[in-house]
Amino acid sequence: MKVLLTGSNGLVGKNVLEHPRINEFYVLIPTSTELNLLNCDAVEQFLKKEMPDIIIHAAGKVGGIVANMQMPVKFLLDNLDMGRNIIWAARQTGIKRLINLGTSCMYPRNAPDLLKEEMLLTGELEPTNEGYALAKLTVARLCEYINKEHQDYHYKTLIPCNLYGRWDKFDPKVSHMIPGVIRRVFEAKKQKAQTVEIWGDGMVKREFMYAGDLADCLIHALHNFDSLPSVMNVGLGFDYTIKEYYSAISEVLEYKGHFLNNEDKPVGMKRKVVDITRQKQWGWEAKTGLKEGIKKTYDFFLTQDIV
Repeated sequence: MKVLLTGSNGLVGKNVLEHPRINEFYVLIPTSTELNLLNCDAVEQFLKKEMPDIIIHAAGKVGGIVANMQMPVKFLLDNLDMGRNIIWAARQTGIKRLINLGTSCMYPRNAPDLLKEEMLLTGELEPTNEGYALAKLTVARLCEYINKEHQDYHYKTLIPCNLYGRWDKFDPKVSHMIPGVIRRVFEAKKQKAQTVEIWGDGMVKREFMYAGDLADCLIHALHNFDSLPSVMNVGLGFDYTIKEYYSAISEVLEYKGHFLNNEDKPVGMKRKVVDITRQKQWGWEAKTGLKEGIKKTYDFFLTQDIV
């Protein structure tokens, strides 16, 4: 099977390429200069030349709360343009199978319980990452519209929960919570600091899945594409408080200090955990425990130049 993987240099893409079964496929991994996803004509020409059997669209402009709040225009336009270009070019060139990666940010901010796929577009989005979410929602809807108009096309969207893992970004300007905390705890331990700051009161809850597990789900999807639902959450189905994540990271890094709450900082949604009923019915589940995933991520962090 000839697979085009966009975003091969990102967190998801790198984990897919590290998967032990990736050699079962012929994988195209063009650089951004070889395939400029922001150029619609260039994308169409690339697809006409290569004609992959299936596309995994994992490319995106991503970042944490700070980056999203500082650059909402870029998060909206880049993600919208990349998604629209690859999906519409696939349709124009007759590529009939595609896996699009969404985000749990697509769900309403005040959903009362587990986030179910049918809740999409039923409520107000979280303001701190609204631009990113709007782009991802539009791209997911485009996939659905193409499926509806042309029944021999199967463009499917997976909606992962928050991710962390090897190949993550540890720069506090763009990092998500877990890699950002790993770096702050590491630096606190190195400097013998007695406290590490927590944004908010630490009781907000989040679901974070190890990126290697999403890669495993994508490999499973390549083997079982026909049975894959058209829209499906990918996650753990449970969550932890922010304070529990800090505690687990401190334990793995053997940091003995304390946490200091800063309730003036933004924390986003109070709770965000996806319903994995469809995922279970499809026959896949995540396997990496929290401390195991943190240890793998920390070991990777120690190989980086910033350490």
